[in-house]
Amino acid sequence: MPSTTRAGARYHGDQAAGPGMLDFAVNVRAAAPPPWLLDRLSSRLTELGSYPSAADEKRAVAAVAARHGRSSDEVALLAGGAEGFALLPNLRPTLAGLIAPSFTEPEAALAAAGVPLHHVVLAPPYHLADADVPDDADLVVVGNPTNPTSVLHPRDQILALRRPGRIVVVDEAFADAVPGETESLANTSLPDVVVLRSLTKTWSLAGLRVGYALGAPDVLERLTARRAHWPLGTLQLEAIAACCTPEAVAEADAGARRLAELRSEMAAGLAAAGLTVVDGCAPFVLFGVADAELMRKRLDDRGIAVRRCDTFVGLDGQFLRAAVRPDWRELVDAIIEVMP
Repeated sequence: MPSTTRAGARYHGDQAAGPGMLDFAVNVRAAAPPPWLLDRLSSRLTELGSYPSAADEKRAVAAVAARHGRSSDEVALLAGGAEGFALLPNLRPTLAGLIAPSFTEPEAALAAAGVPLHHVVLAPPYHLADADVPDDADLVVVGNPTNPTSVLHPRDQILALRRPGRIVVVDEAFADAVPGETESLANTSLPDVVVLRSLTKTWSLAGLRVGYALGAPDVLERLTARRAHWPLGTLQLEAIAACCTPEAVAEADAGARRLAELRSEMAAGLAAAGLTVVDGCAPFVLFGVADAELMRKRLDDRGIAVRRCDTFVGLDGQFLRAAVRPDWRELVDAIIEVMP
């Protein structure tokens, strides 16, 4: 049960992608937000001389609440979904059970705060039904769909993690990339389940950092108790309100359906190249290779960035992760060329 940050826990895919590279390492959907969203944001630039307004915050909260059928006091706006992980120590857990492999930011934040950790490592094919969580874990964190495996867990298996005195945190950063957002708990009010959502990936807002938490009012109050005043800026509040309109939600779902088709094609292409592909439905693909670091370096030499996976607990040096991109054939062709 480490209380110090593990080497690799702070590594993220953006560290792999240099200028001009063909980027499969970062999961942000596009190079820039859609024009209509840029117009919404640019219309607020002249207001940056003023502090963010309570009216803007209220409007953004109301948009999130309406989008998920929640009450406003069940919403906490975040400067990116990852801020939710940074706030987890405020819940004062005595033992955190982290379902692995998974996004490393919860581990980094909790370890830095000295919270005892237990990694619940799932073996391939990474099904949650196989999770053996310690009974005394009063905080459990699970991704759905999970980064980097891309596995989508059934709702009932996530709900089976609940115990008296335990809070279950579900990282749904990629849930809006799943057609129909199946298996999501975002629309379900429960006293002991917190859902973290991100708008960063789908709407290409990595440089702005926007997301939100959904949960019981008393839990969210504890989670956000130590935040600074004005935790989100005017543009962040505008982005959240804009991306939670019915029109934006419909656009995201249409994009998710196109992405699912593209993912299927890409996964088939990787499999045809002789690679082992993990079955999933997120906007990235986890695949196995004999020597992942050698493959990554050879691709890097050809100007192609993929995500190393040895930094994830539960994965060894035989996996790489690649974002789903329309130009996936270039990746597959390069892999075939450099394969030992």
